[in-house]
Amino acid sequence: MTVRTRFAPSPTGLLHIGGARTALFNELFARHHAGEFLLRIEDTDRERSTEAATQVILDGLDWLGLRPDAAPVFQSTRQARHAEVALQMLAAGQAYKCYCTPAELQAMRERALAEGRPPRYDGRWRDRDPAEAPPGVAPAIRLRAPRDGETVVHDLVQGEVRVANSELDDMIILRSDGTPTYLHAVVVDDHDMAITHVIRGDDHLTNTFRQLQIYRAMGWEPPAFAHIPLIHGADGAKLSKRHGAVSVLEFREQGFLPEALCNYLLRLGWAHGDAEIIAREDAIRLFDLDGVGRAAARMDYAKLTHLNGVWLRAASDDRLAADVYERLARRTDLALGTDAMHRIRALMPALKERAKTLAELADSAAFLAHPLPLPMEPKAAALLTPEARLMLRDLAGALAATDFSAAGIDAALRAFAEAHGKKLGQVAQPLRAALTGSTTSPPIDATAAALGREEVLARIAAVAA
Repeated sequence: MTVRTRFAPSPTGLLHIGGARTALFNELFARHHAGEFLLRIEDTDRERSTEAATQVILDGLDWLGLRPDAAPVFQSTRQARHAEVALQMLAAGQAYKCYCTPAELQAMRERALAEGRPPRYDGRWRDRDPAEAPPGVAPAIRLRAPRDGETVVHDLVQGEVRVANSELDDMIILRSDGTPTYLHAVVVDDHDMAITHVIRGDDHLTNTFRQLQIYRAMGWEPPAFAHIPLIHGADGAKLSKRHGAVSVLEFREQGFLPEALCNYLLRLGWAHGDAEIIAREDAIRLFDLDGVGRAAARMDYAKLTHLNGVWLRAASDDRLAADVYERLARRTDLALGTDAMHRIRALMPALKERAKTLAELADSAAFLAHPLPLPMEPKAAALLTPEARLMLRDLAGALAATDFSAAGIDAALRAFAEAHGKKLGQVAQPLRAALTGSTTSPPIDATAAALGREEVLARIAAVAA
């Protein structure tokens, strides 16, 4: 048996973080078992499903590196097949036509609620002669669900879960307008796509009992089910915008690396010893459903940010420089060009040691592309006293005589400080203010070397004049 999993989002909104984790678990499970990972866009809600939302889902999955093994299946294109199966069930006596009007269904619900009962369909057309159908009423098709016994889900995460069939009513599988219901369409699609394992959020667990009844009515072998716990905020409440970013692409904009987010989501509800930093190839090798817990996971943005810093420091300097350049190019106060790119790349080994996100990294690199005069932070401006400005004029001559390597600049600074009876910091800090507009930066020798001789002398001249 070839393992086949699927991620099946509805394009009615953004790809949220919970959906991203579900996609990740499906993809890793398939790869671990040398199987296939598929994508189905469940776009049967035509009023709310949009092409833009579909593209956001595709972009988010692509950014995360979760790439299906086949082109996406769009559920809306399969309605004829969904109807075909419903009619097969009708012909086999596993379903029946229901001629209830909306007013009758509403009265049924109100009566049940008034009597303290769950608002279920009462089965009034289950054994009724269709010849009694009122004229002009298009029927819905309902599943003839079993009334006795239990439906049991042998869940790979939640364990064995049971529900009495008396608690389940005869659900609609095909509406009176000929369109399928969600629960019916999902079963038909999973069967036709030969899905062997349905891995999804545990908010779908109650749906599974009804879906199993459709599988049995059709004589189909159901897939294995694994319902993973939802993600909550740090306060234990359901994750929402008030907890921070919830869309995958928001995390991208905030400067998180996809491998860091995947690493974090992997560990959000799944464990393998004490391992925290897990590369993709190791995740594929290690991941299986026996490591998934039953309790809701809690989103910890501080932990994610720390993890992102670890992955950022391990990333290639060329990759980081390209991303930083792209982020800075969106700003209107900078002068981006070949020189700026060279400076960013040259200083990247030092810049990335301090940053936790790509956004932070871009902010810390912005001074490399800023035209003169530099904006000055108050503390940096305070360092540029008249005495410091005079000192910087003299220092410019000493720096100009070096080869402008980091080592040559460091030697020149130390020699200048000693010759003028100053501590190194008394020389380096005013120079840092002049070159960066800040009191903090990577080591001043590396910073000056990245800027280059001409730019350093120009920046000193701009404040020493």
